[in-house]
Amino acid sequence: MEALVAFLVAFAFSFTGSIPPGTLNLTIIQLGLEHRLVAARRFAIAAALVEYPYAWLAAVSGEWITTSTGGLNELRLATALVMITLGVCGIVSASTPPARVQRSPKSGFRKGIVLGILNPLAFIYWLGISTYLQGQQWIDLSSTVTLHSYLAGVTLGAFALLFLLAHLARRLAVYVQQSHWLRRLPGLLLTGLGLYALGQYLASVIQGV
Repeated sequence: MEALVAFLVAFAFSFTGSIPPGTLNLTIIQLGLEHRLVAARRFAIAAALVEYPYAWLAAVSGEWITTSTGGLNELRLATALVMITLGVCGIVSASTPPARVQRSPKSGFRKGIVLGILNPLAFIYWLGISTYLQGQQWIDLSSTVTLHSYLAGVTLGAFALLFLLAHLARRLAVYVQQSHWLRRLPGLLLTGLGLYALGQYLASVIQGV
């Protein structure tokens, strides 16, 4: 049951976190518009696979932060501040129009790997999410099965959105690029979770007084 919960939570955060326009999803939207669905599928698989090691490093780091921190209240405060900072940065960056991706005649698996590796924000995103989820004790990644279920959810969530964008590019391309609310959704989500953690910290401090 814990493995299934970890998978579903990771899938949801991965799918949502891949929404803001960036190099990866703009590239696959362009491939979809060009009717290059085979290349788009290969690109989606490669980009999603790169999420696995990034999320693994983040999950291990998050578990170490959670288990090595002496006080739960201090962890809640630190996590809240990190999440709020990431969320606010995401909201601010979403206000900047994304750059247009130049067409490349060789788009596919190799390009997905390269662009996925050149996306270090994935590690920062998953570090914040993993630390938060473990700090709130919503998931436990101490077991191998649960950890890899979590990582599978990360990978499949990213692939699901990229695959969806490739096949629905004509309908979604303009909407994804122009919808301010959709672009700000991950930032708003992170900010909300951070405020929730901050509220828990303040409540525990008040109770302890």
